[in-house]
Amino acid sequence: MLTDKFPRAILSHTPTPLEFLKNMTSNLGGADIWIKRDDCTGLAMGGNKSRQLEYYLGEAIAQKADTILITGAVQSNYARCAVAAARKCGMEVEVQLEDRTPDRPQEYHNSGNPYLMKMMGAKIHYYPDGEDEEGADNSLYEMAEKLRSDGKNPYVIPLSGSQPPLGALGYVDCAEELLQQFDELKLQVDGIIIGTGSAMTHAGLLAGLRAMASKIPVYGFCVRRDKASQTLRVFEKAKIVAEMIGHPGIISADDIWVDDRMLRPGYGQLNSDVLSAIHKTAECEGILIDPVYTGKAMAGLIYLVENKHFSADQNIVFLHSGGTPAVFGYPEILEEKL
Repeated sequence: MLTDKFPRAILSHTPTPLEFLKNMTSNLGGADIWIKRDDCTGLAMGGNKSRQLEYYLGEAIAQKADTILITGAVQSNYARCAVAAARKCGMEVEVQLEDRTPDRPQEYHNSGNPYLMKMMGAKIHYYPDGEDEEGADNSLYEMAEKLRSDGKNPYVIPLSGSQPPLGALGYVDCAEELLQQFDELKLQVDGIIIGTGSAMTHAGLLAGLRAMASKIPVYGFCVRRDKASQTLRVFEKAKIVAEMIGHPGIISADDIWVDDRMLRPGYGQLNSDVLSAIHKTAECEGILIDPVYTGKAMAGLIYLVENKHFSADQNIVFLHSGGTPAVFGYPEILEEKL
């Protein structure tokens, strides 16, 4: 594996299934649609963060850490999986929740991911600014210093781009896994569609594909930032990941495809296209997707298919990055339907 030199804690159920979405394909009447089921990675309801955390927890174990610190939104899948990973590895865990979605109802704050984090016994802190990654990280480092003064050995999982993107290595692994599955199925894939936020998944997948000489395009639909900001973030992280795995210079600006048409009105907020994508996926395939990441990515996939970006003889893969618990924080999904 391209990532063999990095310490890793095995946390995920892999390889995850690659399935053909017969009903969605028929409903949309375009390209053949496949789904990579990274919602099935295990670890407290799974998701893409399980793969990413394998490398952070691997390093934490190598450093003999006893406490994990992480920051994220109230309905953060990353934080929920980090709590589960810490517990699996016998560590304490403290979570800092940021308010990125103002005016959400009480269900948003009490159900879904925050409910599961509390169930697993995480110590919860709050950070008032949802758009200050450096400040949120600095707050974690201050907590870490206090823990050290109390005799603990904490490990911080950073959010901002100022630290090496270790988590992206999990999607270098996923790229290898996907290419093997494509080969076994003799499947020619013409595009992989993902939600792009922290850019860990996007950068790792892209770097992994290019390192193995695959030119499959990765289509990233924004979940948090505008197209220009996200394009730069993905490009910079992908270049760093390529260097980390010993393949510098393989990422070009032409490799970065980002679209923000499904972002409106902002992070963790719904629009009619996302609502429609959530219902269509559930009703056609019995597969649950969330409003924050996968709903926006699926809405993007539907847009591309309906606008003939792909022809009927092409194959596209939707990467289901999980996030299912967040659904319970959005009662208006059902209210809109009813």
